[in-house]
Order: sequence, then C-alpha cells, then structure tokens
Amino acid sequence: MSITGQITGRCHCGAITYIADGTHEHHAVCHCTDCRRWSGAPLVGWIAFHADQVSVAGTPASYASSEHGVREFCANCGTGLFYRNAAVLPGIVDIQSGTLDAPQDHAPGAQIMCKEKLPWVDSIATLPAFATYPGMD
Repeated sequence: MSITGQITGRCHCGAITYIADGTHEHHAVCHCTDCRRWSGAPLVGWIAFHADQVSVAGTPASYASSEHGVREFCANCGTGLFYRNAAVLPGIVDIQSGTLDAPQDHAPGAQIMCKEKLPWVDSIATLPAFATYPGMD
C-alpha cells in the first residue's frame, strides 16, 4: 500500500518529532539480527522516504551500527527513530514505523531479511491473546 501525503511521528518522550511528506519508497518489516538487537524487539517496521521529504525537530543522537549504517535515536528516552545507509540506500531515510503517530494506518508491504527471522515468529497468531495485561481487567 502506497502512502501519499504527510505522516508524523515522534520518540517516546516527544523531544524529537518528524514529518515526512510525499510517497514513501517502501514499508517493510525487517527480521535481521541488527534490527532486533538495536530495537530489543523480534522484528522492526521501517518506512522509507527520500531525505528531502523528511523534516526533523530536535537533535537525534547517532550510532554507527556498521561500516555504512547509521542509526539515530532520542538521547533522552532511547527511542530508535531513523536508519541511514549511504552505500545501500543513498538519499533514503528509513523511519521506524512504530514511532508513527498513526501506525495503524500504514501496514507494511513486505517482510525482509527473512533468512534471519526467529523461528517462532510465524506462530505468534496462535498464542493466547489478551486485550490488556493478563489479569488486569
């Protein structure tokens, strides 16, 4: 599904906000080990825009996670926000789609790095599901 228009998002504490205008390049859920370790989650959603489509308010901290990859995050609350890789994705800013103000409106269109997917991810839908924390009605 293609997103056209404006999306907004922020870190957990609100110190860093962003706006992306236009049509995204892709939106995928990544299963790679780097993304898992970076996020502390079993998979991470990334929605990509050209850098000139993204405006950021606040100053993210950055971490060189590989030879060409740079991950940006809020130094205050630790929320991972952006990924840039000039060698593989020149001119692109990947935004962690879980930080969108309305992530429910933007479903990913693909899964990537499935060769590194945790073997139990495909069975998540079969687990018991609770509307809130179990026992907290």
